[in-house]
Amino acid sequence: NMQIIKNKLYEQMATENSVKGTVIDAPLGEMYDRNYNLVLSNKPAISLQITPAEYNEKLNPSIEKMLNVEAGYIKEIFKDNIIYSKYVPRKIKRDVSFNFIAWYEEHSENLSGVEYVIDPQRNHSLGINGSHLFGYTKEISASKLKSEEYSDNYNPGDFIGYTGIEREYEKYLRGEKGVRYYLVDSHRKTVGRYVEGKNDKPPVKGNDLILSIDADAQMAAEKAMEGKSGAVVAIEPETGEILAFVSVPSYDLSQLSTVTSSQVWASLSTDPAKPLFNRAVMSINPPGSTFKMLEAITALEEGIISPSFTIKCPGGYQFGDRFFKCTHVHGTVDLERSIEKSCNTYYYQLILKIGIDKWAKYASYFGFGKRTGIDLSEESPGILPSQQYYDKAFGTDRWPRGMLLSLGIGQGELSSTPVQLAKYVSLLANFGKTKTPHLVKGYIDSRTQEFHQFQFEDVEVPIKRKNFEIVREAMRKVVHGEGTAQHIKIPGIEIAGKTGTAQNPHGEDHALFVAFAPFENPKIAIAVIVENAGYGSTHAAPVARDVIKAYLIKENINSDLLTAAGIK
Repeated sequence: NMQIIKNKLYEQMATENSVKGTVIDAPLGEMYDRNYNLVLSNKPAISLQITPAEYNEKLNPSIEKMLNVEAGYIKEIFKDNIIYSKYVPRKIKRDVSFNFIAWYEEHSENLSGVEYVIDPQRNHSLGINGSHLFGYTKEISASKLKSEEYSDNYNPGDFIGYTGIEREYEKYLRGEKGVRYYLVDSHRKTVGRYVEGKNDKPPVKGNDLILSIDADAQMAAEKAMEGKSGAVVAIEPETGEILAFVSVPSYDLSQLSTVTSSQVWASLSTDPAKPLFNRAVMSINPPGSTFKMLEAITALEEGIISPSFTIKCPGGYQFGDRFFKCTHVHGTVDLERSIEKSCNTYYYQLILKIGIDKWAKYASYFGFGKRTGIDLSEESPGILPSQQYYDKAFGTDRWPRGMLLSLGIGQGELSSTPVQLAKYVSLLANFGKTKTPHLVKGYIDSRTQEFHQFQFEDVEVPIKRKNFEIVREAMRKVVHGEGTAQHIKIPGIEIAGKTGTAQNPHGEDHALFVAFAPFENPKIAIAVIVENAGYGSTHAAPVARDVIKAYLIKENINSDLLTAAGIK
């Protein structure tokens, strides 16, 4: 019966028992900067995995000792095995050492259910930290597995993008898993390939992303912000492409590219410096004097004042029973000089002429009080107060009008994110036109090698060009006239900028600076905030200078080389 009648059946069963299929994770798509420099790649790593149905937990202490991890490490990983089949291998640790592999090979017959596989792991050693830019991958959670977004194509144990570009472009970066079949003996020890690999399914790598980031500008921003707390966002004004994106304090992405222990997560999540917090799109602070250009444009556009409108600055402005101070005694000041010298007294009086409704309307045009639409989902909308906002808080027409004066110099309840400020200065640089800020230009299809460019919405504000020209010239004089940022000049490059200080009720004020360059044909617009640092001219402006220099000098060199070669 066994040898003749059911011979084929038992032969097939015996074959199946001796064949082991090993799932091969697909490499994630890699990331390149705007000049096709590789900025995030993959590297092969050896991962240890355990199949609970075949495993004896008494082995935990021995394996943990060889892995050099704390006692209870494996048990902790198995805590959430309610979502796993006991026959599904669980990743225990990635990037295990050669010493462990040697020990495993020596004792494999006694390590039932334990095996190692070679799978791709993120390589974060290419010069850019980019913790809040790239983001990190992490093993998928039970709640995400149940969600509509992940339920169809994901399995327990899969790693997915949790933050940054890794999260937002997960479906492009994720490849297709493969399977490799092996022959094993009665001890589950591999003895060879099954049918010489003819039934294997090779993995398919994910699509590569082409970022808008410029590697040199990004590294310059990261270096300039070392030891500081704050953010830098630089944008190409015409396209909305983000050239540099930094939030500090940051963290080491390589710590999160493996199976991350609870100790690492606890250390990061309880750190008072909040390294996991993406300040570039989530932190909201008053924009301070960087907001004065918007107020000037509003008054010009509404015909409330002309460029020659002047006030006398005696060092402040008396409003009711309170004296609102200015930074200096500026004397007679017109619109251009009010921006160049950052005269608060001018804007205390100007906002009273404008009124809160018109002020809020124009601020909304420039994107304040709402998300920019950047391709990062954790963005904050900031706060843009209005008549309705104050009526709700204090009662209709019962709120103190002195609040308007604080708004006039970009303080009070008004709050914005660094990416909103970068978009705002992009609109100033490019006469009211840009595109939705974005970090990724497109992707290269891993199968066809064709480049597919993403499309982003146009952004345009209804402001006359002549009014932009007035405030842009004033911004130029901030750096190249008698303004507050004369010390950041770069030979051969005209920079237009504006310093600012954001009041901080919890400590030292925050330093702000916004700028664009070159003045005549802007290629970069930038916003910098350095927290608890004081004056923008001292602490934020030099950061912007370093990033502008790193980007534009290289751009000029490239342009000269193309011209010399007869290429336009």
